[in-house]
Amino acid sequence: MVRRAESARAAGTVSFAVLISRILGLVREQVLAHYFGANMYSDAWRVAFRIPNLLRDLFAEGALSSAFVPTFTEYLRKRGKTDAWLLANLIVNGLMVLLGLFALTLLLFPNLFVFLMAEGFRDTPGKFEITTQLLRILAPFLMFVAMASVAMGMLNTLNHFFLPALAPALFNLAIIIAGIFLVPAFDRFGVLPIYAMAIGALAGGILQFAVQLPVLWRHGYRYRLKLSFQHEGVRRIAKLIAPAVVGISAVELNVLINTQLASQIGYTGPLSWLEFAFRIIYLPIGLFGVAVGVVNLREVSAYAVDSKWEELKETVANSLKLTCLVALPSTVGLIVLARPIVRLLFEHGKFTPADTQWTAYALICYSIGLTAYSLVKIFVPTFYALNDTRTPVRVSVTAVAVNIAVNLTLMALLPLEYKYLGLAFGTSVSVILNSLLLARGFRRRLGSFDRYAVRAAFLKTVTASVLMGACVYSLHAVLEPRLGKALIGELAAVGVSMSAGVVVYFGLAHLLHVEEVRMASARVRRLLR
Repeated sequence: MVRRAESARAAGTVSFAVLISRILGLVREQVLAHYFGANMYSDAWRVAFRIPNLLRDLFAEGALSSAFVPTFTEYLRKRGKTDAWLLANLIVNGLMVLLGLFALTLLLFPNLFVFLMAEGFRDTPGKFEITTQLLRILAPFLMFVAMASVAMGMLNTLNHFFLPALAPALFNLAIIIAGIFLVPAFDRFGVLPIYAMAIGALAGGILQFAVQLPVLWRHGYRYRLKLSFQHEGVRRIAKLIAPAVVGISAVELNVLINTQLASQIGYTGPLSWLEFAFRIIYLPIGLFGVAVGVVNLREVSAYAVDSKWEELKETVANSLKLTCLVALPSTVGLIVLARPIVRLLFEHGKFTPADTQWTAYALICYSIGLTAYSLVKIFVPTFYALNDTRTPVRVSVTAVAVNIAVNLTLMALLPLEYKYLGLAFGTSVSVILNSLLLARGFRRRLGSFDRYAVRAAFLKTVTASVLMGACVYSLHAVLEPRLGKALIGELAAVGVSMSAGVVVYFGLAHLLHVEEVRMASARVRRLLR
């Protein structure tokens, strides 16, 4: 019970920081929608930014964290800070060398990468060329966010969660400022305004790394210019990263495949609609999927070092229940309120009512896989903390194959205007399969979760979420005609519906004896007293 409460508190701290970052991420998308809508420039930005961002997810924040945190934790607990700081410096310097070379490759050969991501852009005059120029500006981005990921791993191991989770907020803030101030300035001076977004992203990547350094300094970390690829810890991390890339890559590779297919649909808009929808999904994923995953990784890494397998399994079980507690109602809420949410967030400036409709359809398709996406964020790093690289690799390859098959099938069957929805739905099917296979692999490795009532908690949460969804849908259907579709009326209708949904959901969860809700209620009562 104590461990569960501590995990929940740590996850709550990360969730609050991630909430700030994700809200700013939505504001960033609102700025982009206002100035560019869903047009050629918006599509070009999506692809140009997706290339370094995809590699960041694969190598920096995903695989690197999964490989670095368990190794750094072991060094810190068994060898002391001196050896741990040495390992960190070797990783930072190694990343600077390797990713610096990769940035140079992006600068010299951007056409190749754009062709691999969006070959269909060649059919629209100027679109391919603009994308390559944006990619050149963004080339150094990966190097800085990779170093930020190392800093985040060190701070999480040292029980600092808030600042590392908040650091990406500076990245979003930098793009927002660039959009508000640089876009109009570039337009006045005859420079393509979309280039301002790339400059903001690069500045944000630098800030994301720099803001974490003062806290590391207080813990005794000092940067040293040392480089060795033969160090035992470096070699161990390198061996873990390669399979970790494959293990974490299912969703990211699905996004890459979707981008290539969407670029060939034959009209402008699908790439932006899919990205706007996925940005909304990213808010709840960040709040509980990433937040719980970060805390879970720290704890399971420590238990794995000490061979405390039952404690490790309990931690994972609690993380799964905590994630489902908030992911499932979020899934239902996004499905029933998809169109008003998109309209409220993005329908201004150059973002049209038609864009709202198509984005809402994509949001519904993506929402189906939201809970599974969050569970993958827990399972995959846990396998690497257990030094099991084979299971996530096998599962990832299977999920990617299923995604490709579903995408191609749906794109062949659906009418032209709905083909892009096959891509979103295929991603959801793939990630659901991914999470189910990972759960089966974990059960084979350490046994079932029957002792911790994970299945019962899941069924109770599903029941409460479905009933909540019916209430939210009915209430919004009553409020919307009366309050109107103006900004204030829409905001009131969505806000009241969501607030009522929260009350109904947690009331039902309490009646169904969902343990995590009862713990939260007891804590609130103690605070009030």
